Amino acid sequence: MPPSGKLSGFHREGHHWFSDSGLPSDITVLIEDFNFHLHKFPLVSKCGKIVRVYEESKNTKEKNPTMVLEDFPGGPDTFLIVAKFCYGFRVELTAKNVVLVHCAAEYLEMTDEYEEYNLLTKSESFFHKNILRNWKDCILALQSSEPILSRAENLHLVNKCLNALSMMACTDPSLFGWPMMMYGSFQSPGGSILWNGINTGARIRTSESEWWFEDISYLSVGLFERLIKTMRSRGMRPESLAGAIMYYSKKHLPGLGRWQGGQGGTTRTVASFSLTPASATVNQKVLLESMEKLLPQKKGKSFCRFLLGLLRVASILNASQTCKESLEQRIGMQLELATLDSLLIPAYADSDALYNTDCIEHIVHHFVRMESNLTAFSPSSLDPQASSSSSESLRKVAKLVDSYIGEIASDVNLKPEKLRTLAQALPESSRSLHDGLYRALDIYFKAHPWLSDKEKEELCNIIDYQKLSIHACAHASQNDRLPLRVVLQVLFFEQLHLRTALAGCVNTLHSESAPAAPARLSARGATTGEIVQRDGWVSVVRENRVLKVDMDRMSTRVGELEEEFSKIKKEMKTATKSHSARDSPRFLARKLGCKLVPRFSDAQPESLDRSISTPRASVDRARRSHKSRHTESFS
Repeated sequence: MPPSGKLSGFHREGHHWFSDSGLPSDITVLIEDFNFHLHKFPLVSKCGKIVRVYEESKNTKEKNPTMVLEDFPGGPDTFLIVAKFCYGFRVELTAKNVVLVHCAAEYLEMTDEYEEYNLLTKSESFFHKNILRNWKDCILALQSSEPILSRAENLHLVNKCLNALSMMACTDPSLFGWPMMMYGSFQSPGGSILWNGINTGARIRTSESEWWFEDISYLSVGLFERLIKTMRSRGMRPESLAGAIMYYSKKHLPGLGRWQGGQGGTTRTVASFSLTPASATVNQKVLLESMEKLLPQKKGKSFCRFLLGLLRVASILNASQTCKESLEQRIGMQLELATLDSLLIPAYADSDALYNTDCIEHIVHHFVRMESNLTAFSPSSLDPQASSSSSESLRKVAKLVDSYIGEIASDVNLKPEKLRTLAQALPESSRSLHDGLYRALDIYFKAHPWLSDKEKEELCNIIDYQKLSIHACAHASQNDRLPLRVVLQVLFFEQLHLRTALAGCVNTLHSESAPAAPARLSARGATTGEIVQRDGWVSVVRENRVLKVDMDRMSTRVGELEEEFSKIKKEMKTATKSHSARDSPRFLARKLGCKLVPRFSDAQPESLDRSISTPRASVDRARRSHKSRHTESFS
């Protein structure tokens, strides 16, 4: 409210406003809880609505009629400006009140029919000449239109502001020349702000393409959405639109700003110092769903990270399923640009698992579907470059998914089915090596020691042992957490790998020793030769051969021991039936040719376990003897 006193022409007493003219009031205007005690002549001479209401009130024969103006635009504050104009006082129109005053003038029918250059014409002229030509004033006018948005819409004030803002944002600021009035302050050619022609040294801390992000972030969700759509219709670049949406989202979604590692909207431009922040009671769920609909089809590392952040916040806010599916599809289109930390989305719903693996599985499925469609429409024969790019994307995503599985494998509540489903979501051709899968399974077996051998074997079926590197095979061959059947398969394929490597090395040596042979080597032979020469795998080959011979001998010895043990059991049963002295256990042992000094009945169970072992224990002893020759863990 303006201060009371004669300078303003009116003074206030509680909820009552009085004119300072000194004449008694002959009409009372009631707006909300405020009574304006005025005179009919100044109002009737300029307001068509008051003329009609006053004519209707003559029939009541009241000396001081009361006129109630319901739903008056702007409330008592705006009507006070209208009353000053009617009484002939100077009225100051600003960017914050011009929309309200124009709507109030239209409500009261203050047209030129009652007085030339009436308030409706005056406010409209000020709006077009001053507001629509200044960036800051346009935003302030849009903000002020929020309480009376429907009336402002009917008068086309909102659309005019949106069109003006979009035109200025799409136009290069350098085209305006120097000095230019961009943020309400003059700027020097170097970008510094001028005050009365003096270089202040202050600079606007935004780049040329982002100078308007901060200002429009003060608009409400509805107006921001309409402004973005207007800019898009005018041909604004998708990169700029995506940047504005990201800026707005980070500013009004606190969880997203913290997760992104920076506080969005902390740097203010010059224009923003006079702007009013958007309402703090905004529904964040509605805001997120609105931002998702506005997002353009764009690719980029920062944009992919932003999408994953939105998906994380959507899980927290329990956004609609349509919003989540759209975000998952957008992320799937550029999954090769994602990072491991951004994929680790916690499970906020009622779940025992630590991470939300379902959304990651959906994202991978979208990626695979998109890649298959690209491959179908651009065959390698027609576009080899596109095929190579698609294969590279598959390899990147396969490596990323393997790292993700290895990261979540330590969760004790992760079900084996979830792990298997994630691993099998990608096609087999996406992985040239299965070392990442083996590492993930090794971590999972370590965190889940209660799994049976059968469950472990089912999980190991996702690994193609032929695609394990020599390092992975060497680690798996002495890994106690793997089932015996898996270890034997790994040993078999390890022998194949080493045999292939040796064959390549021999071929390389023969090729080098031949004087007349051309000096070119196959890629496979050169690679394997380097591996053998670098890592000394010749000695490993010999050790594995010795180990294989020892295992064959051990299995034969185990069979002999089992047969001997069965014979001893039969003889003992016979000895218990006959109670003669010569059928005693000592005599029976001598009869069988066993040199047993103590009695068999006095032997300790531990000695029996050491002398007679199961096949599994024998193999384990062999693996432990061989274990010291390799590293203990695989990373």
